[in-house]
Amino acid sequence: MHRRIERFARALDAPSLDLVGQVEIDEVYVSAGEKGRERDQESRSRGLSTRGRGSYDGDKPPVFIIADRGTGQRYVIPAKAADESTIRLLLADRTEESLTVYTDGFRAYEPLEDDDAFDREYVVHGDGEYADEEVHVNTCESHASLTRRWLSPHRGVSKDKLTQYLRAFQLRRELFRKPSRDALKHAVRTTL
Repeated sequence: MHRRIERFARALDAPSLDLVGQVEIDEVYVSAGEKGRERDQESRSRGLSTRGRGSYDGDKPPVFIIADRGTGQRYVIPAKAADESTIRLLLADRTEESLTVYTDGFRAYEPLEDDDAFDREYVVHGDGEYADEEVHVNTCESHASLTRRWLSPHRGVSKDKLTQYLRAFQLRRELFRKPSRDALKHAVRTTL
């Protein structure tokens, strides 16, 4: 029984990306800290007092949501930083030479415009622009909302286990989108 549980836990490690068509990418910041670990200091007060984007060290690590419009697949991937190198690493696994990437106006996505491997189109939420025909990240934002809702009953997640929690969420969402027999086959194939 213990081996089966270990196999299942390994299956919940980082997903492998296979980007085919047009891709949406967006980031969300979730609460994940030192839950379940011994601490040398007192517990921090509730609520994060720092403003701005979260960080891994500040217990609000970025989680990237990638929606592949070609396959309909969605990926939920935690990261240590929301910067250009992380984004390039996430978008590296693609089958097409040039990839159309839909983003929001976040600065970390700007260098993709200068790269020939990417065709970046974006909307700027700060200017009140949320969709311009094909250009939007609504699928990612919807999935981010579901991700937050999935994590909220756990009342905080350890940063060490965040990948497994998000992979379990992703597997659950994949199973909901399949007919019952196909869902069972997919669950068995994924975990074994």
